[in-house]
Amino acid sequence: MNHTSSPAPPRAGRREWCALGVLMLPVLLIAVDSTVLGFAVPMISSALRPTGTQLLWMVDIYMFVLAGLLVTMGTLGDRIGRRRLLLVGAAGFGAASVLAGYAPTAEVLIVARALLGVFGATLMPSTLSLLRTIFLDRRQRTLAIAIWATMFSGGAALGPVVGGWLLEHFWWGSVFLINLPVMAALLVGGRLLLPEYRDPAPGPFDLLSAGMSLATVLPVVYGIKLAASEGLGAAPVASVLLGLAVGALFVRRQLRARHPMLDLRLFADREFSTALSANLMSVFALTGCMFFITQYLQLVLGVSPMRAGLWLLPGILASIAAGLLSVALVRRLPVRVLVPAGMFAATAGFLVMTQLPATGTPLLLVIAFALVGAGVGLAETLTNDVIMASAPPERAGAASAISETAYELGGALGTAVLGSLVVGVYQSALAPAPGLPPAALAEARETLGGAHAVADGLAPAAGEALRQAAGTAFTGAIHITALVGAVVVGYAALQTLVLLRRAARAAEARRAERPRAAGDAEPRAGAPL
Repeated sequence: MNHTSSPAPPRAGRREWCALGVLMLPVLLIAVDSTVLGFAVPMISSALRPTGTQLLWMVDIYMFVLAGLLVTMGTLGDRIGRRRLLLVGAAGFGAASVLAGYAPTAEVLIVARALLGVFGATLMPSTLSLLRTIFLDRRQRTLAIAIWATMFSGGAALGPVVGGWLLEHFWWGSVFLINLPVMAALLVGGRLLLPEYRDPAPGPFDLLSAGMSLATVLPVVYGIKLAASEGLGAAPVASVLLGLAVGALFVRRQLRARHPMLDLRLFADREFSTALSANLMSVFALTGCMFFITQYLQLVLGVSPMRAGLWLLPGILASIAAGLLSVALVRRLPVRVLVPAGMFAATAGFLVMTQLPATGTPLLLVIAFALVGAGVGLAETLTNDVIMASAPPERAGAASAISETAYELGGALGTAVLGSLVVGVYQSALAPAPGLPPAALAEARETLGGAHAVADGLAPAAGEALRQAAGTAFTGAIHITALVGAVVVGYAALQTLVLLRRAARAAEARRAERPRAAGDAEPRAGAPL
């Protein structure tokens, strides 16, 4: 009996690889924007005098709004065109960057960061879904996704270095204006090189579901922040429960809808759902520690912004190297081994952070962050490949939106949970200093940057004593927070190890029940479990 094999998918050429270069620009930009603000926190604290809660909102409202709108924007891109949405978002992101750069108050900066999240949500789903459209060959797509994923780490590396240089020569708002040339290049290159793609039968746009997806994320996050700043009371619990209730209604609506905004059928695939959760927890680890290690370097060890960025380069480069190396490693070792291995490496990095000193050199931090970076780079690249390979081409936009939602939600939760914890422990650990007025002590307890601002207005001896006390309190807060991070990420690594092993056994059982004929299509996954 003769079987006619299906034709091999076309391989990408020079134009497609140039298009990959264009798609890397928004990824680079999002990563730079998420890390560079951490280095500007001390200057923003001195210039705008935000409260501790406002400071946390400045850092992560961007990620929370972005995460809440990614599913909406992913389905919108499937309807109006992924390239069109990408270009509209690029123009809006540039305008919001200008507003952030010249924000006169903490409130205006928070609003500008929220707008950056809105337009950032239009950028990310389009990049990954267009990769699925452009690179049809499985091995080329795996390599393209690996290169794409390393841009998150590349942007994280570029952000501290470029941002540190800017902060040493200009005002804090300059870190936002570096977005403008990147957006200009994206607008030109996107129009020339990127293909347009839209779902031929998308169904009607569900505006109610769009609002519900955002109303699910924000109350939960607000409750976490409120609990960190005011303790576990009725208000934070009610906020979290409200978000979870809206989330339950959202899920119910999607299950009943003929054309759901979020295709929950994708979650029935165990490979997809496990890879998604591993992706979320990997980014949780990376962004959570980035919130406090940038302040540790500058305000505890007294390192300049530029040098602080250079001290973090080994960890970021380790993340890039691990992401690219994963393409070769996955040919020798299964994903079910490599992804948990990466997460265990990140766990080890957190454990090393529990030993950081309040004085001395940043050498121990470099080792710890290198472990976190390498582990996250390995896990994130492979999970993105599994997520996109599990989805059919016509649902690539929805799958990429879900993947990006996990990425951004993981980053936002990392900042909210670990950032709130380190701030809360610091505030409780900073003891009153002799001769320090209650109002000044209250300001010093708001943020570590606020403590340095108060110290600058005191007599030299009193100011130095306050700086040392604040540095010791903040380092102790890092120790506790890092231990919590190690427990959370370590548990997620064990869970991923078990679930991916079960998924691999289930896949083997399905193959044993129905052997693939010569003419059957090749397996979906880009890498063996």
